[in-house]
Amino acid sequence: MSHAGKKRKLDKSRQDRLYFDSYADVTIHEEMIADHVRTNTYRTAIHLNSECIRGKVVLDVGAGTGVLSIFCAQAGARKVYAVEACSISEQAEKIVRQNNMDDRVEVIRGTVESVELPEKVDVIVSEWMGYALLHESMLNSVLCARDKWLRPGGIILPSKAELYISPICDPVVEDRLHFWYTVKEQYGVDMSCMYDFARKCIMNSDITVNTVTVEDVLSHPARFAELDLYSVTAEELRSVKGRFSCGSFGSAAVNGFCVYFTVTFSCSDKPQTLVLSTSPFKPETHWKQAVLYLDSPEEVKQDTLVTGEVCMYPSEESDRHICIHLEYAIGEEKRQSKTFSIPDWSSDSQS
Repeated sequence: MSHAGKKRKLDKSRQDRLYFDSYADVTIHEEMIADHVRTNTYRTAIHLNSECIRGKVVLDVGAGTGVLSIFCAQAGARKVYAVEACSISEQAEKIVRQNNMDDRVEVIRGTVESVELPEKVDVIVSEWMGYALLHESMLNSVLCARDKWLRPGGIILPSKAELYISPICDPVVEDRLHFWYTVKEQYGVDMSCMYDFARKCIMNSDITVNTVTVEDVLSHPARFAELDLYSVTAEELRSVKGRFSCGSFGSAAVNGFCVYFTVTFSCSDKPQTLVLSTSPFKPETHWKQAVLYLDSPEEVKQDTLVTGEVCMYPSEESDRHICIHLEYAIGEEKRQSKTFSIPDWSSDSQS
């Protein structure tokens, strides 16, 4: 949603308070734990790394209800520090006690940047990913924990993240726009002049979090960025960018792009890796996909080349909110650009 004038930047303490408060309600935790792909992949990854966890010290960054901490204790961890900044930590303590893990899992209320642990850790586990991977910027906290508390040779779960993009044709958008041409037939009032207004409202500059179906994807996905959690820095996260090139599958109208991510869990003593994917080609997760709608559709044919560059960076209003700048060219058409952001109601409604 656009507003006249420039919003003032929220101070960091207020940004953090709004962010942590959003995790104090049961709904978001229900959604995350009910996401079988997410929760079961973490459980499996922790089990596969049990040889590296057994008898070791684990730090769970942003522990929430403590489910990952309990998984680590079940895998044989000697001690798990479950660090959680919001009031859901009170529920995590109850869950830990109910599962008879309070001798090994210690819930600590506070941010990982401010808490003091009595020892270094061998393993860091965290479910830090936001919409379009980087929304909410919790990865910065994981990097802080890595630099401050992880022993040399320690492991991070997950250890790698990758970002992908594909052109799409969203038929729901086309149906919504065409609707205004059907009103006259239904009710005798011509409202086709609403088309341009509807297009500006629907195909706006918001990052739309939605489920993209396989049928709507117009090319193989192109990877445009990779983050190695053992080496990436907080400064590098201020501009995550890369180029992409896709060949379209067939004739269609490109009216947007979808961005999604994967994270990879390495198994240090095994050759295989485990991948948690939010791809439209994989089972749905609560992250869905991030959809970037173009101002107007562009026609493509079989093998039409779609190229461009993506840059992801924190918004000026809040470091926890992501912006995506997209430059793209479709076939022989000239290069275009558009900048997107996830709508933030908190800075208006909670001022």
